[in-house]
Amino acid sequence: MRIGELAKRAGTSTKAIRYYEQLGLISPTRERNGYRSFGEREVRAVAEIRELSALGIAPARARPFLDCLDAGHEHGDECVGSLAVYRDAISEIDRIAGELARRRGELQRRLDAGAERTFRHGRREPREHEEAGAAQDFTVLPEGLPVPADDGAASHLTGRALPGIELPASDGGRVRLDSLGPGRTVIYLYPLTGRPGVDLPEGWDAIPGARGCSTEACGFRDHFSQLREAGAAQVFGLSGQAPDYQAEVAERLRLPFAMLSDERLELADALGLPTFSAPGHHRLYSRLTLIVEEGAIQHVFYPVFPPDTHAQQVIAWFEGNPRRTPAQPAPHR
Repeated sequence: MRIGELAKRAGTSTKAIRYYEQLGLISPTRERNGYRSFGEREVRAVAEIRELSALGIAPARARPFLDCLDAGHEHGDECVGSLAVYRDAISEIDRIAGELARRRGELQRRLDAGAERTFRHGRREPREHEEAGAAQDFTVLPEGLPVPADDGAASHLTGRALPGIELPASDGGRVRLDSLGPGRTVIYLYPLTGRPGVDLPEGWDAIPGARGCSTEACGFRDHFSQLREAGAAQVFGLSGQAPDYQAEVAERLRLPFAMLSDERLELADALGLPTFSAPGHHRLYSRLTLIVEEGAIQHVFYPVFPPDTHAQQVIAWFEGNPRRTPAQPAPHR
């Protein structure tokens, strides 16, 4: 066959075939009229070269595989020389991966340091309860926060079924709220989390129940194993912040559970959940926690205060309300 037909059958270009010929990987025969002629051996060789190239093995390193095929083997990697090329390629990938990990670590270190400096140099004047010149730590609650009152905005939720809303999670997956699976699930809703370099809305600490999202997340993180032992099959945090924001929070705080993003507050609209507004934010979730079992809300914590000890409150409820199995009927009253 001519070079054009070979290129067509092998799914490549004539330029690539000429390059393989220059490397000595394929050797056409010369017909009496001077034309180069290729056979089935070259078709198989070009296919092998292209498969290796797709794995990152350059054509110049393909010779052992072609020699293996020429020796009569069914596959080009059935020979010792081919396996050595594989090992070398893996070692190179490991080296590159290590270098990329080092660069990522350095970039993350610089990002954290830069965000910290930006926050420290560009922050607002400290309030009375904050030390002047110190960067604000969102994982610690300031003193004197107003206590939220129970306004009855969550009194209708117990027994309600969760809607079929699917939300993006910080781990890259998606969670459908009406299909959470067996067991009890904890979903704690909160307005927004602060992070270094991004100031909280003006007057945030004066809004009852607003401050404390990072401390609440840390509480669920630190007591996660106790929650599981007490009977929580899953734990999710949920707010109206974007998926990338949720992913950053989950990574920075090292959360062992996923954070859900409900940017359009679909769950609030479906269930009539309490919300509030703040400067720069038209609508935010009020802080509350749902215990969900078999697709329905079994218990509601509202209002939640203080948020830094709320995880212990949830654990206490689980311990006082063990889940009944079908063999355990409800006690007579």
